[in-house]
Amino acid sequence: MRIAITGGGLGGLTLARILHRHGIEAVVYEREASRSARPQGGSLDLHPESGQQALADAGLAGRFRSEARPEGEEHRILDPSGRTLIHHVPQPGSFSGRPEIDRRALRDLLLDSLPEGTVVWRRRLAAATPRPGGGWELTFHGGHRTDCDILIGADGARSVVRSLLTDAQLSYVATLVELNIDDVDRRHPDLAELVGPGNLWCVGVNRILAAQRLGDGSVRVGISLRADDRPIDTFRGKRALLDMFADWDPRLTALIEAGDGVPTPRLIETMPIGTRWAGRPGVTLIGDAAHLMPPVGEGANQAMLDAAELAGRLAADPADPESAIRTYEEAMFPRIHSIGEMSARVQAMMLSPTAAEDIVRFFTARPAEPVPAD
Repeated sequence: MRIAITGGGLGGLTLARILHRHGIEAVVYEREASRSARPQGGSLDLHPESGQQALADAGLAGRFRSEARPEGEEHRILDPSGRTLIHHVPQPGSFSGRPEIDRRALRDLLLDSLPEGTVVWRRRLAAATPRPGGGWELTFHGGHRTDCDILIGADGARSVVRSLLTDAQLSYVATLVELNIDDVDRRHPDLAELVGPGNLWCVGVNRILAAQRLGDGSVRVGISLRADDRPIDTFRGKRALLDMFADWDPRLTALIEAGDGVPTPRLIETMPIGTRWAGRPGVTLIGDAAHLMPPVGEGANQAMLDAAELAGRLAADPADPESAIRTYEEAMFPRIHSIGEMSARVQAMMLSPTAAEDIVRFFTARPAEPVPAD
């Protein structure tokens, strides 16, 4: 059984690792040139019932604990005047909640757990064509070709494999503008103190200015705005962002001013809630390729849980991979439906005119619930 996984993100690598533990080898085709080809984003809070469970299935729970930061669960929520609305401090050193780990560190942990050659870099899938006798012929940009018996799309928001199963269209739901502040403790100690060891949210009307401490000593700043509030090209410079927050406390907008380089704006898109597909031989999806949701804390966790559940099914019934795939999908669809509905509600709440009041109620009702991070 030759298994091809398109996409070397957290979902695809978790899948390859768990399959490897069960003696089932797979090849991961990744479009990037190397593990260090681009920044991997911010920090993730891994949930015990999903991301952490997948790492346990992968035999990597101990290595995760050595890399994770329980103190990263600390979060504060402020209003535009700088007044504290919520301040959650986790129990020191406890791994019982949702400890944070940098995406880069988690991806490296997974990459290092795989045999050499499992990941083939510089392979961006262009097309997958069914073979007459079963399986798929894969064509990559640049002309490389290969084939496989089972094709698993872990290729993210713009998945090529998804089109083999569904014509679901993406919807634009928000704009996220990102900045990074390097070496924050030395260069900006006041901002380091403001952000603390975890997450800071400054919540206004229809917008959020957030900051997140990373394990490498940097701070990732994100500005979330409603879809179509302004054309995305508006945010190619700091001046436009500072103008938008002109009436906010300067201690907060200093996070924008301190950003290194130019802001990076990107569209936040989602798939329709409840997207399903009829089974097709030899192919399935995991993670964002299967159920792209707003970045409110579930995307990476659910991708890793998808990987663990699919790997478990394939390992339990290697002689009948079609049955294993169908069983995985039948369990995944209802699980993701409820999580997708929750994620959409949280996304709408965060960018509403009454976001501050709504978020305070949300966290007051759930005092142990950490700030979503994805």
